[in-house]
Amino acid sequence: MNDGVMSPSQPQQPEMVRIERRRGGVALITLDHPKVNALSTELLRQLLHIAESLHRDPPGAVVITGGDRIFAAGAEIAEFGGPIEAAQIGGLFVEALGAVAAIPRMVVAAISGYALGGGCELALACDVRFASTKAKFGQPEILLGIIPGGGGTQRLARLVGPARAKDIILTGRQVDAPEALAIGLVDRVVEPTDLLDEAIAYAAALAAGAVVAQGLAKQAIDRGLSVDLVTGIQLEQDAFVEVFRSEDSQIGTKSFLESGPGKATFVGR
Repeated sequence: MNDGVMSPSQPQQPEMVRIERRRGGVALITLDHPKVNALSTELLRQLLHIAESLHRDPPGAVVITGGDRIFAAGAEIAEFGGPIEAAQIGGLFVEALGAVAAIPRMVVAAISGYALGGGCELALACDVRFASTKAKFGQPEILLGIIPGGGGTQRLARLVGPARAKDIILTGRQVDAPEALAIGLVDRVVEPTDLLDEAIAYAAALAAGAVVAQGLAKQAIDRGLSVDLVTGIQLEQDAFVEVFRSEDSQIGTKSFLESGPGKATFVGR
């Protein structure tokens, strides 16, 4: 089914982000803003609306994809202006991509073609990145005399290390799929014709598991990255206690005691 994304105050706006709840518990989000999937303010608002709907009613897992030639080309440059516009656009990027990152389930990016600027930042906000062999990544904002404003300086550095992040951001160069895999920017590279099927199959396998525990583990990892080790371990302890309130924890432990590991059928509660 489709989750409507049109704002009541702007019914004339076209649908730029689609969501489909698939069998197996996977929610497929598709960016559709011809010609280059620019992340305009309207697209970001629609993406934010969809991400918030997945907070309220989480699926088993999420896949985000774009076009075959261009995953997402970045911000809508025509909307840029001075510092006031920068604050508005940057704030919306942070809010929308933060909402994607905070979805309490695994979010898989399926990236074919170019993921540049804000498009790369959207991929970075996901938990796992599958790329086609023709994918290219970059933060080319420096070539416009500006810097990333959607989390690129922070998420990229945490993913590939500060030296590689500085190289990519300060030169504005593009990273092809083999290099992206080698430096940890993506997690899997597949043929373009297999990309979406493999991403959805991976997400479906996760969706069949203990999704409540997955969400708590994801939250502990993500929050732990921004605090010291002692605080991070306490976050883990809090999540460890919380997970024992789930029905799946009872199912899993009982199944282990009766049949050994890997035999439980979880219910997602």
